[in-house]
Amino acid sequence: MQTYLVGGAVRDYLLGLPVKDRDWVVVGADAQTMLAQGFQPVGKDFPVFLHPETHEEYALARTERKTAKGYVGFSFHADKDVTLEQDLMRRDLTINAMAQDADGKIIDPFGGQRDLAAGILRHVSPAFAEDPVRILRTARFAARYKFEIAEETIKLMRQMVENGEADALVAERVWQEFAKGLMEKNPRKMIEVLRECGALKVLLPEVNALFGVPQRADYHPEIDSGIHTLMTLQRAADMGLSLPERYAALLHDLGKAKTPSDILPRHHGHDLAGVEPVREVNQRLRAPKHCAELAELVCRWHIIFHQVGQLKSQTILNVLKKTDAFRRPERFQTALNVCIADTQGRLNREHTPYPQRAHWLALLEAANQADSGKIAAECRAQGKAHLIAEQIDRARLAQIAPLQKAFRAAQDKTEKH
Repeated sequence: MQTYLVGGAVRDYLLGLPVKDRDWVVVGADAQTMLAQGFQPVGKDFPVFLHPETHEEYALARTERKTAKGYVGFSFHADKDVTLEQDLMRRDLTINAMAQDADGKIIDPFGGQRDLAAGILRHVSPAFAEDPVRILRTARFAARYKFEIAEETIKLMRQMVENGEADALVAERVWQEFAKGLMEKNPRKMIEVLRECGALKVLLPEVNALFGVPQRADYHPEIDSGIHTLMTLQRAADMGLSLPERYAALLHDLGKAKTPSDILPRHHGHDLAGVEPVREVNQRLRAPKHCAELAELVCRWHIIFHQVGQLKSQTILNVLKKTDAFRRPERFQTALNVCIADTQGRLNREHTPYPQRAHWLALLEAANQADSGKIAAECRAQGKAHLIAEQIDRARLAQIAPLQKAFRAAQDKTEKH
């Protein structure tokens, strides 16, 4: 019985990165052997055991065989006769198909070290095509390491998409990989890879449809709506924004794909037009509620947020109420963060100031100075409970108006200079 450290732990060790999780493979053993040594079985589908002391996962070396479409259609064989190389051969990419023995020696039968040094993602064997999740994983690794994908691998990924393998992916697994990819250092790269292999058209046709849609060059020097979306997503990542914020950044302009061709490159009303496509994506991916809600909020209101200097005080109050800013100020703030990414996610506009964020938050704080509890109590004492909402609005407007007047004056002064 021999044990080897495998997969991501070996890869990250060779890259000089912190090793988060250690997985082990056991050669020359069977389930009875593991149980006799005190290991606890945890694998539902595969022979995986927890070490009695470290609680790290130890899996019996195994081979796999495709039995049906999708990522669950597999049968496996795990026994004492399965070799380390056979186990490594079933893995997705060469950089993940390396092992390290007890003496620290690297076992690398498929050239993983070479590909790590060259910054290449390359599939281990044709068996890569048996699991469509590997399309998403490869795109995610490209986002993490900013590696290029080997020509033969991207070709195989295209074939998988054309053969309908991506259609067999279930929403939960797509979201799991997608969310991880959005939180990588270069999420733009993930979307680019998915588009290059054709998977974006299958999984996120609404985002794919943005590419080739022109925008006004004075607002968007990058012209292409799809490129702007990628730049906004990447800016959100560079700002260190959260998963809901990055997801909202990706979907914020879906309405531009709905713009009638006769009014291009203008996109009047794309904020409203994008709401339904965002809902469709949320439903298809089964996005968590906090991600789905923020994506819809940003899509619907980002233009209004940008144009705060042009709004009347009553409109501002209406926006604060409709976006539920009084009850959910944290979510309101995250929406404004995405608006920064939207403004700066444009060619040569990476450092454009966004005073609108601070102004919106100041307006919300000012409106909250109105003592709604006191106003409600006074109205009830006077037998005018039906006027509570109206009186609270009036008090809030009294707080908002001077702030808005000062902001507009400062804006006018800046424009004159």
